[in-house]
Amino acid sequence: MARITVVTGGHLSTCPRMLKAADALQEAGHRVRVISTVSTPWAADADAAFQSRPWAWERIDYMRQGNASRWLVSGARSRTALAIARRMNSETPAAVAARAIGRTHDELLDAILRDPGDLIYGGTRGAIAAVIEASRASGVPCGVDFEDFHCGEDEPDRDGALRNALSVGIMREALAHAAFATAGSAAIADACEATFGRRPIPINNVFTLPAAPRRTTHHGAPRLYWFSQTIGPGRGIEDIIDGAGRAGIAAELHLRGVIDADYAVSLKHRAWTQARRVSVHVYEPAPPDRMVASCADFDAGISVEPDHIPNRALCLPNKALVYPLAGLALVLTATRGQLPLVSDTHGHAVTYRPGDLDVLADGLTRLCDPLWRRQAQEAAWEAARTRWHWEHPLERDTLVAAVAAAR
Repeated sequence: MARITVVTGGHLSTCPRMLKAADALQEAGHRVRVISTVSTPWAADADAAFQSRPWAWERIDYMRQGNASRWLVSGARSRTALAIARRMNSETPAAVAARAIGRTHDELLDAILRDPGDLIYGGTRGAIAAVIEASRASGVPCGVDFEDFHCGEDEPDRDGALRNALSVGIMREALAHAAFATAGSAAIADACEATFGRRPIPINNVFTLPAAPRRTTHHGAPRLYWFSQTIGPGRGIEDIIDGAGRAGIAAELHLRGVIDADYAVSLKHRAWTQARRVSVHVYEPAPPDRMVASCADFDAGISVEPDHIPNRALCLPNKALVYPLAGLALVLTATRGQLPLVSDTHGHAVTYRPGDLDVLADGLTRLCDPLWRRQAQEAAWEAARTRWHWEHPLERDTLVAAVAAAR
């Protein structure tokens, strides 16, 4: 069996795709070495849960509180590269683009080259260029993962447009060089093919199928649940409050993630002014291994992506695929990325086009009916059981086969 180097530019606790890849490849008999970064205190604490994993693990610490010198150097390097890229625009060299997008590009590259193994596989926007450069320098084949459509990931303002443009070159180079590529949804894979002429293998953000759904029986006002690494504007949370207010229903809105204090106040004020029968509750982030279990106390899961940012229209997020595994009913925007999941609920999900609050209000009203809610929960669980789980042949086994074919 092979020696596989798995790379992410973030924490393992915030990049469950690379965590699942490392576990799956180790279980398949490969010897896995994982490289990740450390930048955020709560995520560093969550990473501690992976200490007992059987693979080797190297962490690049650039947390301000723990490694101030690397934090300063990497930040200055990235800002300098962005400033150069802003002046050069389309003429930006690949080396500059890599450092503008990847704050720890140099550190990741050095870590990979210390022992690249027989194959390098890496994802996250800030790590892809390091994976490609390490592959070229070492002569070791590589695979890349596009969890997101990185060239359409940012808001189209001045800085976001620049990062998107730099990502075009990085993605094109990665698809030209990598032995294989994976993507976080079929819609992202299709967009890559349309943009770059090569279609990655879709590997969805699915997780292990439990023996049974973990939901609790509840007949009161619907308990709506949303989670992410951070809680902030532009993620559809305001839609839920406004839709519930338009419907005039009572509901509980439960949010999990890191939230700015001012934004928390603004959400509660919005509920008070727009939907007085909606209560807002906020919880600390949970590690990847607890994502399904953390859904157990709720009735419906929310994944309401906007569609004005290309990546948001194309992605099928972790949250959308965690909820069915817990047996929660689904509240989804009908974006390209989420439509395959919507289809598999056979009409038993709350779905609406982004911004269509009248349709959302009607759907949230249906969720207040215990019988319809139960049917929606059963439909979501059946979708998870038959298709949307990590053990499905189109998910874990497909990744393991792609790695085997690339060596």
